[in-house]
Amino acid sequence: MRAGPPPLEEDRRARLVGVLESARRFGYLGPTDVEHHLDHAIGFAEVANGAPPPAFLDLGAGGGVPGLVLAVMWPGAQATLLEAGRRRCAFLRHAVSTLELGSRVEVLCGRAETLGRRSELREHFHLVVARAFGGPAVTAECGTPFAKVGGRLVVSEPPDAEGTVGRWPESGLAELGLRRCGRRAVAAGAFVVLEKVESLSDRWPRRVGIPAKRPLWA
Repeated sequence: MRAGPPPLEEDRRARLVGVLESARRFGYLGPTDVEHHLDHAIGFAEVANGAPPPAFLDLGAGGGVPGLVLAVMWPGAQATLLEAGRRRCAFLRHAVSTLELGSRVEVLCGRAETLGRRSELREHFHLVVARAFGGPAVTAECGTPFAKVGGRLVVSEPPDAEGTVGRWPESGLAELGLRRCGRRAVAAGAFVVLEKVESLSDRWPRRVGIPAKRPLWA
């Protein structure tokens, strides 16, 4: 059995709580208790298992979960926080400085449909994480361009979602070079794990806004 991620040291946890409290005041995090947001972000590390990835991307980083939390937990990883909202991007850059994460954490401000076509980002990351980015079809189409073949997407699931077959259909995922590995539940929440099994066709992703307007599956 693989060991779970080591617990956060008290000082690092306190600094993260302070940053996430600021995010919540600005409206970049929901009203749920900040400790819950933090523990849910740690759940991504539990589900990812094994050694920390050399490079990961947070798809729609918002107020910093899970990206900032994982960057603190994985000091050897290069982290990219992708966010479309300019104010959120400014907040994330300030948070990276506050947490003294240095040059190994980059904030990219822009749409996933556009950035996923940049050669230096396309199929570059060992792990892509997503929390409340969008529906399954939107998250898969916007996330798979960034994942290496052999890499994984870990996506948080609603607590009342039943299974993964209907939400993440095999045929739809295959069109995006993905394979469903299953659903995992930990103390802080439930997650679906997808593996990138084939290089992505140049067809994907579609133009900005199209994945949400015309999702590949309902």
